[in-house]
Amino acid sequence: MNSFSDSVGKLIISVSDFVCGYPLFILLIGGGLFFLVYSGFVPFRRFGSAIKALKNKDDAPGQISSFEALTSAIAATIGMGNIAGVAIAITMGGPGAIFWMWVSAIVGMATKFFEGSATIMFKGKDSNGEVQGGPMYMIEQGLGIKWKPMAVFFSIFCLIGTLSIMQANQLTEAITTVFTTPAGIENTPLLRGIIGLSICAIVSVVVLGGIGRIAKISSKLVPLMVGMYFLLVMWIILTHLSVVPRVFADIFAGAFSLKAGFGAFLGVALIGARRAALVNEAGVGTASMMHGASKNKEPIREGLVAMIGPSLDSGLVCTLTALAVLISGEYQVGAENIKGLELALTSFESSIPGYGSMLLMIIVFIFAFSTMFSYSYYGVKSTSYLFGAKYGKYYNIFFLAMIVVAAIIPLKTAVGLIDLAYALMAFPTMITLFILAPRIRKAMKIYFKK
Repeated sequence: MNSFSDSVGKLIISVSDFVCGYPLFILLIGGGLFFLVYSGFVPFRRFGSAIKALKNKDDAPGQISSFEALTSAIAATIGMGNIAGVAIAITMGGPGAIFWMWVSAIVGMATKFFEGSATIMFKGKDSNGEVQGGPMYMIEQGLGIKWKPMAVFFSIFCLIGTLSIMQANQLTEAITTVFTTPAGIENTPLLRGIIGLSICAIVSVVVLGGIGRIAKISSKLVPLMVGMYFLLVMWIILTHLSVVPRVFADIFAGAFSLKAGFGAFLGVALIGARRAALVNEAGVGTASMMHGASKNKEPIREGLVAMIGPSLDSGLVCTLTALAVLISGEYQVGAENIKGLELALTSFESSIPGYGSMLLMIIVFIFAFSTMFSYSYYGVKSTSYLFGAKYGKYYNIFFLAMIVVAAIIPLKTAVGLIDLAYALMAFPTMITLFILAPRIRKAMKIYFKK
């Protein structure tokens, strides 16, 4: 049985490494660069307008406000990927991978602008007649019913990609690292299963309340958790100021180093872009499902709101984690066993002895749970599209059960499975955005003239 599971795990990792290599890099980074230029560099020119757009309140068909849509989408993207994912990127590609996460944040803002605009412009209705948004509806309404197989393809992989496997797995690792192992309790599959059940119970209280409860909690959690994390890392920076110039020098040197050959340079770029894709989800399609629930009646204004997301998650929060890890110097590049949250905890403890790991654990709990709350909605929406709105609620049972499974499986397999699902969601989403881009740009010109 172990041999079979090991073989399946290796197969998932191999396929994931191929699909999430050059194909995903070209699609997300290349596609995002196209959207950046095609939009006339909207992320740079219109960021102030995006902030102002948060104040607008419409009463168009939808379930939540633009601000709640943004905070719920950010709650999903600011999570374990911003801590464990950044640590994994540094372990695999060194400091240089962080530069490519920054590049991904910039082009991701342009992609999110087109996503947010398209999801309002091409809304559809579920089997209950309720107005909905997201890639599946963008495909049907924007491209036509003949493209429905691509919408189904997206929805199937969304059911897998939004299972919170990474979050549950890394949260379990954090609990065993900080609490149970120091107490002399052996880290067994049974213990991890019990921890998984506990996480499942907490998450169920929120996700079973639907999008309304998720949005209300997210709108309160997101400003709190980003503020707390910012203050924590700023303390580390201020108490280690002499090291900070060296850290930034390592990031830029590693990003463009050709010492190990051009292949190694591309490898670092791929690692950074891959991890950033999991963090900001630009072009993956998840955020457009949340923004599609917005009551905003102006597509371009929702696009402006949506593009704020990558600036916060893979821009600000990932940079904070990277600085904390790189300042500590605890990382080992190319380590045989990929270190995620464990490396982050060690780094924070090294910089703030006696308190670092515990303070990070508080942040980790908030980050992980906020992500799981929003992810459940994406799966419900995909289930409703595939099987009918009346069956959407049953997805949550599957979602909660998989939290327990995720607590037990190895990290490398978990990372490979989620990366692969996200990549296969990105292809139909980005193809749709490329085709719809001229119509969005036309609407953008009219909107900005007004």
